[in-house]
Amino acid sequence: MPKSKPKSRAKTAPRARRAQARATPALVATGRPATLPGPPASSAPSRGKYVYCIITSEKPLKFGAIGIGADTPGVYTIHYKSLAAVVSDAPLEVLDSTRDNVLAHERVNETVMHDHTVIPMSFGTVFKTHDDIVELLRSAFDAFGDVLNKMQNKLEFGLKVLWDPDQAVRDVEAEDEDIARLKKEIAAQKGPTYFARMQYGRLVDAALQARSERFVANILNELRDVSVASRINKPIGDKMIMNAAFLISRDQESAFDRKIKGIAGRLDQLTFKYTGPWPPYNFVNIRLKLEPA
Repeated sequence: MPKSKPKSRAKTAPRARRAQARATPALVATGRPATLPGPPASSAPSRGKYVYCIITSEKPLKFGAIGIGADTPGVYTIHYKSLAAVVSDAPLEVLDSTRDNVLAHERVNETVMHDHTVIPMSFGTVFKTHDDIVELLRSAFDAFGDVLNKMQNKLEFGLKVLWDPDQAVRDVEAEDEDIARLKKEIAAQKGPTYFARMQYGRLVDAALQARSERFVANILNELRDVSVASRINKPIGDKMIMNAAFLISRDQESAFDRKIKGIAGRLDQLTFKYTGPWPPYNFVNIRLKLEPA
């Protein structure tokens, strides 16, 4: 069972917070709730139901006053058969993705996942009424059940790998004879060096790309035996060479942790930022067919 709080590991920096479930899912469920979440009509109630995640539970549950909003509302469940939506009361309005709101959304999901497998919902998912959520669970019952079965006892961990770009250039200059020779020629030339510098830049870029791809391929290969699935996201900035998410079985968490530490110890020219456990944001995305009320 995961710790009470997600933890940083193996040459890590403080974990980055995630604002919402990501696109391009590995698993997709489709459903059709009765109404489209949005501004209420003049006769509608002023408050709706904010949905954090879907879990399996036949009995009512309460998770305390940890919900999203200035008044920190209580979080509880709404049920249909064996499914439950984890919700809190919220204004029927578009919620701003402020730091406090995003952290509150994550706090609830992290609390629930301590004891349950969760299907995380995107930030800002608000339904008008209790009955709308029951209809969502009813209409997508089989799809939700299938996803929950596939995600049973699985957690997500994030891994970002960074390098020093200047040191990486020095490394490829030392390792590649053509790059080293061209650099010396440019330094020795007294006339224009524009075309030589352009060629040098292309060679360096290609060598850096190949070098980073080798690092990423080796890391993924070493982690394959202790992960269920992985997803490579686009790196951010010029220092990051790998931005990945891994789906891990709960019983493989320690083995995955050891692997990360071992890799980080051997590849000490790289910096590893390792975060988790998280709900499986990168591996589940719920596409809902919504129709206006």
